Amino acid sequence: MCALSRSEGPQETYPMKVKNMTFMIDRLHADCAPLQFVRELTQNSIEAIQSLPDKKGEIIWDVDWNKYALSRAYKLTIIDTGIGMTGAEMVEYINSLSSSVHEQSVEGNYGIGAKIAAVPRNKAGLIYLSWKDGIGYMVHIWHDPDTNEYGVRKIYREDGSAEYWTIIDNTLKPKEIDDHGTMVILLGNDIDENTMQAPPETPAPTFWVLRYLNARYFKFPKSVAVKAREGWERPQGDQYNFLRTVTGMKPWLDENSLLSGIVGLNGAKAHWWILKESEETGTHGRYVGGGHIAALYKDELYEMQTGRAGAATLQAFGVIFGYKRVVIYLEPINGNQNQLASNTSRTALLLNGEPLPWSDWAAEFREKMPYEIKRHIEEMSASTVKEDHQSIWERLKQISDLFKLSRYRPMKTGPLIVDDQGPPVGGISKETDKRKTGNRTFNKGGGQGGRAGDIYALFQATQGINAEQIRSTIPQLRVEWIFEDKGTRNPPDLEDRAAKFLPEQLLILINGDFRIFTDMIERWNKKYPSPGARSVIQSVVHEWFEQQLIEAVIGALALKGSSQWTTQDVAKVWSEEALTSVVLPRYHIDVSIKRALGAKLGSLKEVVT
Repeated sequence: MCALSRSEGPQETYPMKVKNMTFMIDRLHADCAPLQFVRELTQNSIEAIQSLPDKKGEIIWDVDWNKYALSRAYKLTIIDTGIGMTGAEMVEYINSLSSSVHEQSVEGNYGIGAKIAAVPRNKAGLIYLSWKDGIGYMVHIWHDPDTNEYGVRKIYREDGSAEYWTIIDNTLKPKEIDDHGTMVILLGNDIDENTMQAPPETPAPTFWVLRYLNARYFKFPKSVAVKAREGWERPQGDQYNFLRTVTGMKPWLDENSLLSGIVGLNGAKAHWWILKESEETGTHGRYVGGGHIAALYKDELYEMQTGRAGAATLQAFGVIFGYKRVVIYLEPINGNQNQLASNTSRTALLLNGEPLPWSDWAAEFREKMPYEIKRHIEEMSASTVKEDHQSIWERLKQISDLFKLSRYRPMKTGPLIVDDQGPPVGGISKETDKRKTGNRTFNKGGGQGGRAGDIYALFQATQGINAEQIRSTIPQLRVEWIFEDKGTRNPPDLEDRAAKFLPEQLLILINGDFRIFTDMIERWNKKYPSPGARSVIQSVVHEWFEQQLIEAVIGALALKGSSQWTTQDVAKVWSEEALTSVVLPRYHIDVSIKRALGAKLGSLKEVVT
């Protein structure tokens, strides 16, 4: 048999195919944030404008007024004055999953964003109207209910012919577009759906596109103007039905901040702002107010944390008090040893393929915290309740040995022999194997439980390794009581929770507004009705609940380092929910409070008489 040359036979590599494209698109769409399609279509429009020689143009999120005039249906549309596309170009780029009219790169456009984020949300389709060199073209991408496939829909002409794109006249051309530009109309899942309405649970539903874009973008290119429709449900011509400029967060932060700056960190720059006291009234829901933190990359904001999550992250960065007026954006440095990119769904940033090192940056920011932020924290902390509960530590000293859990570490000349065999806590139950060491008897994993403790912590053995006993020390914790009316607690932070622990600062923040504490105070206020007793009662109640929380945190810290307690496990023990459960039992605390108040205010019998 004569051998064929490579050119005569099959190609060297048979290209990989996607067998079930619909499944792939739906699966990728599931990873997208609910409003991700707004970002993707906006970014496509920005890139289309920047493809022009002067890189100048505008982007408008609006109602498709043509559709509304014909059918009274509200359909969301985005219009840009970018370079535009021909019908053939739209079919090529829009109908291929990883294809883009713009350059694809790991750091830039993947060519899948709008197709993945927008089309599965609009199974009736997206209609693309685009003008290039003064000629208009139309393409309709949709989900075919008969074949369960996504793709460009065939357009039938009056003569009976059909094609996947068609030329259109200028009747449909928006007034903003001259010779070039694109209009994308989102039809939703059926022809009657109102796509101007905000998706469920969307912030600021009356101007949700504006709010989302402001929160998603740090700033827009200077030559690109972005606008979004407000008051669209009002009659055309109404003063409250108008286009408002979208700026991104930077212009708003610069205008509404008292102080700002940049801190250099290892592999990142931390941009920070301290906002004016009245900043909350200035947002009107159109911007994200203070008390938030995010990652910044190519003028876009990722992984933004607001509300309770934002407060917790800012406190990890050392902004314990006054965080509601602080904003921090971490801008990772790209290049050299660092390769920075977003994940495919653009919901998070990856540094060398790994999540951003938030904990490392938090520790470094605490060390390099600007003087201005320190002063702001000190001013806000002046409103915290300072109660001298030194007696707590005096009581705990009496039982300090109970908080120092025994452990053993290998030592060549150690005085003890420990058994380094056998399973850890909760391991496989073993038959009782009594061993004697001196006058002590040990049961080797008897009963239904396994051994307790890490591999060096429990059993001294006649045959094992030399070790010495070590004792963990009791950390000196700081405690602050915080209150909403004093400005030291900002809801929803610690709302209906007892306390939180910040391990990096060894600080317990206790919610003075928590109903368990206030109910106990009211209970004893009724028993001691004298006006002068109120402050004493509050201090005593706080003291005993504070001790309960301190003991819980110290006990949790003592578990660190054990083979059966990972960092994540220990963090659960001092979570807000776990610390709340610590103060739920009240009998013994009530008894202690009664005894303490009797010593300070007299016995209840004396008060009654």
